[in-house]
Amino acid sequence: MKQRGRWIFSCFGLIVLLVLPLAGINVHDTKMMAQPTITQGKIAFVYANDLWICDWQGHNVRRLTSHPGIESVPVFSPDGRWVAFSGEYDGNVDVYLVPAEGGLPRRLTWHPGADIVRGFTPDGQKVIFISTRNSFTRAHNKLFAVPLSGGMPEELPLPYVFKATFSPDGQKIAYVPLREAFHQWKHYRGGTVSTIWIIRLSDLSVEKIPQPEGRCNDTDPMWVGDKIYFRSDRAGEFNLFVYETTTGKITQLTHYDDFPVLSASAGAGRIVFERAGHLFLFNPDTRKAERLTIGVAADLLELRPRYVQGEKYIRSGDLSPSGARAVFGFRGEIITVPAKKGDFRNLTNSPGAHDRFPVWSPDGSKIAYFSDASGEYKLYVIDQKGQGSPQSFALPGAGFYDSPVWSPDSQKITFTDNSWSLFWID
Repeated sequence: MKQRGRWIFSCFGLIVLLVLPLAGINVHDTKMMAQPTITQGKIAFVYANDLWICDWQGHNVRRLTSHPGIESVPVFSPDGRWVAFSGEYDGNVDVYLVPAEGGLPRRLTWHPGADIVRGFTPDGQKVIFISTRNSFTRAHNKLFAVPLSGGMPEELPLPYVFKATFSPDGQKIAYVPLREAFHQWKHYRGGTVSTIWIIRLSDLSVEKIPQPEGRCNDTDPMWVGDKIYFRSDRAGEFNLFVYETTTGKITQLTHYDDFPVLSASAGAGRIVFERAGHLFLFNPDTRKAERLTIGVAADLLELRPRYVQGEKYIRSGDLSPSGARAVFGFRGEIITVPAKKGDFRNLTNSPGAHDRFPVWSPDGSKIAYFSDASGEYKLYVIDQKGQGSPQSFALPGAGFYDSPVWSPDSQKITFTDNSWSLFWID
């Protein structure tokens, strides 16, 4: 067993050529823009882990940051002069500030934990962010404010905070206390659903935006005047809603039933949000949303053909009975590699499909694996040299198939599914 472990480890040094598709990138109407923020005449967003800026018409697109690290959650200052964001520039996630016109980002926080930007104080003099730095558990964050000039962050008087925004007069904060469980469980209705609370800073009194019976997820609170706009799945998919703080009335503003409203942000009397990979500009007065056509011509160097160390892309594997070769699930393909000398073989070569969990038959002639090449996962059996077409077998069970094992005579295969049921195929 120890010899097998050493051999597999030696294969982790394999070097592979990655060739990624470029044809699908539309530089005139780009998708996959996320986390937008808005100020008068400008929208900033995240694309390919960098920050970009365009105007309200989606024109005049320019890159704001270009560091290899991840930049995320950009927020405009109230006057539109600055963009605060969380960046990984120095091996940690910290708060940074960059001029909206471009320039050198300036680091504002230095704690070894992650500091996630959430906005500005209404006077624009401080950036607010969440951090676990003073929490008794990493499961909960607290809210802090740090001056634009730098210095020690100030903890704000809220118990737990995941998202937060100041009212325009600075007297109240609308906040979501807990991390968002609905990212893991769509239509989650458990004990940690996302709720929006409003705290009055003068006396620390709180009120909660009402939820329907059976609960829902409310998030991304945004003050526009004396109203709080927010995202909610109380009607099915996430849509925009508004809560009138004077009357307590809640009104649904968008009615999408296919793709949800994501990453909403308010500023300059407008709301910008992400949906289906595009950005939308919403006018609260007319209650109409306009999809923006934004073309991003990024260099996307990570899509260039290049040689990389292959061990990071190996997900599962097995040895041939003789030990002369090994088979791996590698970036959705099934490949075999020699122990010492020989060629690498891609047995499936199936772009757009996820081939996984290969196992070598005891007689050494065949390899079995699961694949969704047909649209649904099936069991496939292929010649170990890749000759001919593979046999496919439709599968019963609950999906998410795992752990295929050959019988000693190479005639049957057992496997499990998501319900931990055991099956066999002859």
